[in-house]
Amino acid sequence: MTTVTFMSLRFHEISESRHRILNPISSEKLRLVGEICALDDSIELLDLCCGKAEMLCTWAAAYGTSGVGVDISPVFLGAARERAAELRVDHLVTLVEADAARYVVDVDTSFHVVSCIGATWIGNGLTGTLELMRPRMKVNGLVLVGEPYWIDPLPEATVVPGVAQGEFVSLAATLDRFESAGFDLVEMVAASTDDWDRYVAMQWMTVDHCLASNPSAPDADALREWISAGQRSYLTIERRHLGWAVFVLRSRR
Repeated sequence: MTTVTFMSLRFHEISESRHRILNPISSEKLRLVGEICALDDSIELLDLCCGKAEMLCTWAAAYGTSGVGVDISPVFLGAARERAAELRVDHLVTLVEADAARYVVDVDTSFHVVSCIGATWIGNGLTGTLELMRPRMKVNGLVLVGEPYWIDPLPEATVVPGVAQGEFVSLAATLDRFESAGFDLVEMVAASTDDWDRYVAMQWMTVDHCLASNPSAPDADALREWISAGQRSYLTIERRHLGWAVFVLRSRR
């Protein structure tokens, strides 16, 4: 979770090939976030690490918003373009294949809503990502950030694969990080256990089908090991201890 290597990106492209939303949140809750933001056809959005751009596309269809989605994966962006065409919002959604951390520094446009949902590794963590996002906000604009947090303390000496020590903190300590970065928390929409289960467990079947269809693929053993480790970690640690939410923030006036 701290960094995305070529191999882990490839495995996510495989395991989430049947997903529309690449985070533990339902389409109903995604719609709720849009309602909270009071979206309309005057709103312009920038979504960093947009994945398949389900948020941008469905909000454009529902509210008439326009937006730019940036992602490093051509596979996810291909699915995003198909979704935009399906919903007839391809004239409202611009998709850019780029490293989001570099793009957000190079572009000089400002937006009403800037989002990074579930990918704060682009700024080496939550605080760094908020600093990347801040210059792209219009005055009184909103930041949306999807971020995990610890629901209760982990057992001593617990190691969570792919999660660095201190990368995630409690919900209260997450609030401290927002405030230290100069942001006020104005709303949140949290994932339920069912949201988590649907996001994670769907990956297991997708990978199972992939391995059954391609048992001799060069990376089959590595993919099997990756999904198995993730499954065990989720069932033994994360399902009980790890929460996730979309936080709605506004820069301190």
